[in-house]
Amino acid sequence: MTGPQSFTLFARLGVLFILGLLAGCARGLPPVDHGPIVTLSPEQESFAMDQRRVHLDPDSTYSAFQLLDTGRDAFKVRAGLIEAASHRIDAQYYIWNDDASGRYLAGRLIAAADRGVEVRLLLDDINVAGKESLFAMMETHPNIDIRIFNPSPSRSGAGRWLSFITDFDRINRRMHNKTFVVDGQVGIAGGRNIGDEYFDEAPVLNFRDRDVMVLGPLAAGMTDNFEAYWHNRLAYPLGQLYALPESERAVDNLSRLSRQTAEPPVFKATLPQDRVSAEQLLETWFASMIQADGELVFDPPPEDPEAPANTPRATARALYGLIESARSEVLIESAYLILAEAQLEGLDNLNNENLSVTALTNSLATNDLVPNHSGYARWRRDMLEQGITLHELRPDAPACKRWVTNHEACDQGMVSLHSKAVVFDRETLFIGSFNVNLRSIYLNGETVLIIRSPQLARTVAEDIDDALRPENSWRVMLDSDGRVTWKAQDQQWHREPEVGFWRRAASRVLSWLPIEKYL
Repeated sequence: MTGPQSFTLFARLGVLFILGLLAGCARGLPPVDHGPIVTLSPEQESFAMDQRRVHLDPDSTYSAFQLLDTGRDAFKVRAGLIEAASHRIDAQYYIWNDDASGRYLAGRLIAAADRGVEVRLLLDDINVAGKESLFAMMETHPNIDIRIFNPSPSRSGAGRWLSFITDFDRINRRMHNKTFVVDGQVGIAGGRNIGDEYFDEAPVLNFRDRDVMVLGPLAAGMTDNFEAYWHNRLAYPLGQLYALPESERAVDNLSRLSRQTAEPPVFKATLPQDRVSAEQLLETWFASMIQADGELVFDPPPEDPEAPANTPRATARALYGLIESARSEVLIESAYLILAEAQLEGLDNLNNENLSVTALTNSLATNDLVPNHSGYARWRRDMLEQGITLHELRPDAPACKRWVTNHEACDQGMVSLHSKAVVFDRETLFIGSFNVNLRSIYLNGETVLIIRSPQLARTVAEDIDDALRPENSWRVMLDSDGRVTWKAQDQQWHREPEVGFWRRAASRVLSWLPIEKYL
């Protein structure tokens, strides 16, 4: 949406944020008592366990890693893991869309549940509205359990928006973690949600994103992450929030979706259609995995979600530690980038004149959320004055055809950055759901992998280097008169390139508001 309508929308969003800051806290739903926690064994026999035995030394603490750099690979591997699952699938997501790919993976989860796999799906509430019929149908299956994290008391309409204002502190504590774990042995963590635009299947806008597939001990860490939220008092069984369909109708719907997704799907990706083809696909991926020392860090659910969020969370503290130990280079790739006064002072206090910090983020032209860009724009000059080298993604980046396997969409639409990775000295990789912004630092629950592998770190660093080329991104600088300037090759601009007046005006107005912590 562009023009006066988008300006009005974003102005209203700004008013809502201000009202939220002024509003008092209201009580949400009563917390849930889930009863005693049942410990699930990860040592059951499975295809994933067999692969762990083949590819990992049982006496080693290392895990094996593989980047999922394209949406198509991320889609295929998730589909393959569902087909190959024997006992349990734990999926934790900020967004699960009710679109073609979202329904396909939901249908394959139903088929897995039909053969006895226990499926647990944990979703953040902020994006459930409008998709509840899909999840309510899935919840009726005896082997599928769905919980919603930190829901608003009102489930639809104006009341839902009002709860965001009157219960501002609690509602802003979101579960942004994204993990997918099969049989406790193999998992995926990264920036992708579930939906067409994350899997190179959207007709116009697709996201450049990254995931990591993990085999071995750190998959158990992902399970710990999942369990911490699953058993939290703010994780509500779906049936407590929505009416479930009648049993006869639910069985029909479940069977229909399962049958539909068992047929050859109409996707650009070629997906495995049975267990044999899934195992063959996954064996290729497992064989090329890289063993390395790694660590999984996640933010536990807030003990008091209504308390002010003024302390950096566990994932942010891990990032700070890596920055402090960096010798010469920090490369940041972050869809939403906001470093404010405290973070910039922290960089000042490092007293490391040899440390260069380079960041790639979305331009206003490629950012899917104008309010988020406004928070970045509010601090952009300060980041430049700090000495950070800034690049903003171009919507016409030819690298789109390397990042997004849907080349037709690259020709017809644009690419938007959604990945979240930081590389230190081309030796250590910090990757997961964490955006380098204030919301991830103070408010969200996030999950990150710290992988000490020069091979993987260099791979991501070289990808970022490619994105920094002038045909793919604009270099943002201060000119001799102190004006913010965008440069690429022999061209330069003194205002946000490739966007119209109203989008630029909306970002400018919102950037005047001190709301960057909530973006």
